[in-house]
Amino acid sequence: MHPRRTISALLVLLVAIAIAPILAFSIVLLQSNARAQMEVVDTLAEAATNSIAESVEREITGMITTLRVISTAPSLREGRIRELYDWARSSLAGSGGHLILVDPDFNQIFNTRVPIGQALGQTSNPAAVQHAVDSRQPVISDIFFGRTAQTWVFNVVMPVPEEGRVPALILTQNAENLQRLLQQGRSGNGWSTALLDRGGKVLASTSGSTEIAQPFFLDLDLQSHTDPEHFWKTVGERDYEVVISPSPSSGWWVVSWISSQDASRSTRRALLLLLVGGGIVIAVVMLAALYLARQIARSVRGLALDAKRLGTGELVEMRTYPVAEVNVVAQALADASRERQSAENEIRFLMREVAHRSKNQLTVVSSIAKQSARNATSFPDFQESFQKRIQGLARSTDLLIAGGVGGVELRDLVCAQLEPFRPDSASRLSITGPVFRLGHHTAQTLGMAFHELATNAAKYGAFAGGSGRIDVNWTLSAEQLTLRWRETVAGLEKPAERRGFGTEVIERMVGRALDAEITRTMHEDGLEWVFVIPLARLEQDAPAESGAERA
Repeated sequence: MHPRRTISALLVLLVAIAIAPILAFSIVLLQSNARAQMEVVDTLAEAATNSIAESVEREITGMITTLRVISTAPSLREGRIRELYDWARSSLAGSGGHLILVDPDFNQIFNTRVPIGQALGQTSNPAAVQHAVDSRQPVISDIFFGRTAQTWVFNVVMPVPEEGRVPALILTQNAENLQRLLQQGRSGNGWSTALLDRGGKVLASTSGSTEIAQPFFLDLDLQSHTDPEHFWKTVGERDYEVVISPSPSSGWWVVSWISSQDASRSTRRALLLLLVGGGIVIAVVMLAALYLARQIARSVRGLALDAKRLGTGELVEMRTYPVAEVNVVAQALADASRERQSAENEIRFLMREVAHRSKNQLTVVSSIAKQSARNATSFPDFQESFQKRIQGLARSTDLLIAGGVGGVELRDLVCAQLEPFRPDSASRLSITGPVFRLGHHTAQTLGMAFHELATNAAKYGAFAGGSGRIDVNWTLSAEQLTLRWRETVAGLEKPAERRGFGTEVIERMVGRALDAEITRTMHEDGLEWVFVIPLARLEQDAPAESGAERA
């Protein structure tokens, strides 16, 4: 006789028999999805680590570029320390960087962290300064404790090319400033990231358990990792998944890591929820598990495909997924794709701009060489005139680089071109006029003209003797700039009529390229040039095709 069973018992037995294969299938499917998701997370961690390394490269490159600009400052070459201090302090405000000037014994002349004049002693890291001076190359230091800053810092040291009382410039930053680079590029998903110096000490970290300036706890052989790598590392009884990416310019490394326990935590939690839910309501759990598993797998495969497309540089369009967290990742991939393409477009644009400006400079140099040769009577005559004109062009170029996108002050341009010819008596030169900024190409054109006028004045005009005088002034109206060059020479003998390179520069480069009306008048006591230039031509900053090449 068979034992009797209640409907409840049979239903319980039926549910127990049904739940076993369902739970087993759900567990297998969940593990498969977890592996796929881990692959996507690993890909994102690698991309984030490489992105942070690139950000470190840009940061270091930017600091080196800043030091190169400062090293060309006239105030440094001429020893105007107070002026250099004030300029550097205002220029670096808000950047997190501070300029240090050292003497040949590596004592600090000034440090923009503190008021000028305060006794500071020797720099806290003389070895990096000595290395830079010996190698004549920029040097990036490891982390060290700065006595003036009273915190952990790092330095970028730039040797000064000219021999003198300042062998090197130092741009220093607090190590904690690098934290923002890690926060901007961190991948999340349980991963931690740290920036290590050449000695394996921590410069910055997103993990609270990793202290700054302390050796990294994983004890990695950093020198053996010259390329980005992804590997496992065992410390004690714990396994860690590690992604490492070097920063060539600085010699530092970006390291991201996650423990195996943290990596599998989400999988264990999902399995527990699945078991509890299956015991409460089998049918709902089964349907929900199958549905969610399929949706998650589809979303993960879509994310994996988007990540691969991002890696190859393709544009990733935002796709909508049923899981909100996956949507966040998809949006991040789409944003990263657009930012990457925008950055690549900007790089291509800058390369075209560099080629364009180089071509323009070569055109101007070629024209200078031809005209100098045409008017020279001997090779030494050609060499002298060509060298002086190239130096005039270089002074204009220095002003353009210093002015950046803001252009060049007209007064600064006139002073730069007249400086090599300026007599000892200040009363023999007068420069007056309102503040007016010139664009890159117009500054280059007018700079050549001013150089030729100054050269002629030194050879035949106001500066050839001991009593001549030059007055340069300009006025502005609603539509035009009127510039006047007047030379006054007592007992002037009228020179022979001769069309030299200077006259051609003025008529072609200024007259044609800038649509200027030019008047040349020879008075009894000296020469006068008057230029009337439309403001529209100055404001649009005519490109090389309508400027140098057209002239």
